[in-house]
Amino acid sequence: MQQRWPGHLWIVRHGESAGNVARDAAMTAGLPRIDLSIRDVDVLLSPLGERQADALGRWFAGLPEDQRPDAVLVSPYLRARDTAARVHAEGGTPVQPARFAVDERLREKEFGVLDLLTRMGIETEFPDQARFRTLLGKFYHRPPGGESWCDVILRLRSLLDTLFLHHEGQRVLIVAHQVVVLCLRYLLENMDEAQILAVDREGDVANCSVTEYAPGGEGLQLLRYNHTIPVEREGEQVTDAPDSPVAAR
Repeated sequence: MQQRWPGHLWIVRHGESAGNVARDAAMTAGLPRIDLSIRDVDVLLSPLGERQADALGRWFAGLPEDQRPDAVLVSPYLRARDTAARVHAEGGTPVQPARFAVDERLREKEFGVLDLLTRMGIETEFPDQARFRTLLGKFYHRPPGGESWCDVILRLRSLLDTLFLHHEGQRVLIVAHQVVVLCLRYLLENMDEAQILAVDREGDVANCSVTEYAPGGEGLQLLRYNHTIPVEREGEQVTDAPDSPVAAR
């Protein structure tokens, strides 16, 4: 059976969030815990994150009309939905926010008992988990109540089935999270553990950066990864803080 591919695919990490800012503050101060009192799903964009998303929207709006995204899949987390909505508001896609396909399989990696802990906090409160992660590596380590990268990959496999089944020929924008961007690369490019971890070691996925694919050969071919020009060209700061503790990401 012939594989059905989207006509174009962009995968975007959300703009900088209040959680990213809080995490940076905790790490700088050497605190064990990130100061957030709301659920991760409810964390909003920071003011900088809003400007990053607006800049991204104007970059998409600068494309010819017949080359802009005509389908939007988005994580249910507010920072991702707000990023996509701001892209639409700037003319980057004709898809109204009410017609975004909000898909729970694109949600952030779940950190379980390690949620909101910095590296120091994990080593202090859960030294056994710090040891397990060192032994197993982030690809396979699953904290209690949380997910490994493999778990994220398993849910994204079915997401790609949906993408190929329902969006053949469409220009699709996905707005999600750092680990989701990396795990989608793993799947789309048929990588192994060593290859995707080598990509991860090169640096974090920047907020509102663009990873782009087009059909080619026998699948989707990577055109660019972690592309930050849409943010840079408007003079906005490029940020790449993880959503999670470095030790748990």
